[in-house]
Amino acid sequence: MEKNILVVDDEQDIVDLLKYNLQKEGYTVSTALNGKEALEKTQEQPNLILLDVMMPELDGWEVVKEIRKNESTSHLPVIFLTAKCNDTDEILGLELGADDYIRKPISIPKLIARIKSVLRKHEALTLKKDTKSSIRLGVVEIIPAQHRVRINNKDVFFSKKELEIFHYLASRSDVVVNREELLNSVWGAAVYVVDRSVDVYVRKIREKLGKYADYIETIRGVGYRVRSIPVA
Repeated sequence: MEKNILVVDDEQDIVDLLKYNLQKEGYTVSTALNGKEALEKTQEQPNLILLDVMMPELDGWEVVKEIRKNESTSHLPVIFLTAKCNDTDEILGLELGADDYIRKPISIPKLIARIKSVLRKHEALTLKKDTKSSIRLGVVEIIPAQHRVRINNKDVFFSKKELEIFHYLASRSDVVVNREELLNSVWGAAVYVVDRSVDVYVRKIREKLGKYADYIETIRGVGYRVRSIPVA
């Protein structure tokens, strides 16, 4: 699934530079040139916000305060970009709820690495939160807290990884999840696992679903999608 990054800076040349390099990395990019516009764009639910500090209308400090107190945006990862180079400002930014703080001039390779790191941490936290909740999908119920999968009210044994993968896909019903996202979210970015492992686990999950195997669709060349199915 493509990640969308909101780039917020009052200098158009910096916005253009960041947009170009982020798109080269495969991200989709939306932009804003001031704080008020940035707050409007956060309603589009970007996966991450790159936020300048010194801006007209609202500065970055005020923007991140508004993001954190709004329930619909409080979860969004934020990385500050700023020419302010003292430790006090960096501490303030982190205390306000920023996930990282990068000083200008910006090193593009370092920025890309920090973006990936913040996104991985955010996905891991989301997965940890998601794995606590049960999901009903047609005749299937996934109950992580009890390590149970029930099909037509009958328990079917799933291994730990099978349950985690199935739950992750089911919690994102109708969304295409690529293999890299599954690997990073279920195994973690620090663990080396080949793409083929995901395919093997999905095959085993389908076998256990039996005649309901088509709950999981293969999107050729991309990954997998669990169909949204009304509870039977």
